[in-house]
Amino acid sequence: MKKILLLAIPLLLLIATACDSATSSSGKASAGAASSASLYSNINNTELAQLLEKETTLVDIRRPEEWKQTGIVAGSNMITLFDSRGRVNPDFVSELQKVSSPDKPVILICRTGNRTRAGSTMLVKQLGYKDVYNVTHGITGWIADKRDVTRL
Repeated sequence: MKKILLLAIPLLLLIATACDSATSSSGKASAGAASSASLYSNINNTELAQLLEKETTLVDIRRPEEWKQTGIVAGSNMITLFDSRGRVNPDFVSELQKVSSPDKPVILICRTGNRTRAGSTMLVKQLGYKDVYNVTHGITGWIADKRDVTRL
């Protein structure tokens, strides 16, 4: 039963996030059209660069083979959130807490922004993070904008 729940949670998060993509004019993703409670901020590459200049913690939640394939944004903390089957990495929370706390701003980046939507929701709703940023087009958008990456 526990295994089924562990497998279902990431799937439910992804489904909820896909259905939960209402965004206000401020760029904050909300809990749904009927709710005005802001969860996290969607940001573009220019905003990401500005936050990095302020030394905001950046967490790349992709898998190791993805980091090797594309490289990473300089200064990224590489902490896998979902494995290749969509299961939550059981070490994610403890690894995240080593680099960021709920009272500090944190940025999540993945390949295209889909996994980070689910991750951002999880950080806010389940882990109590207050200031979470989702890079909407992920590392592929960063690279498409001809921005530098660090190769592994």
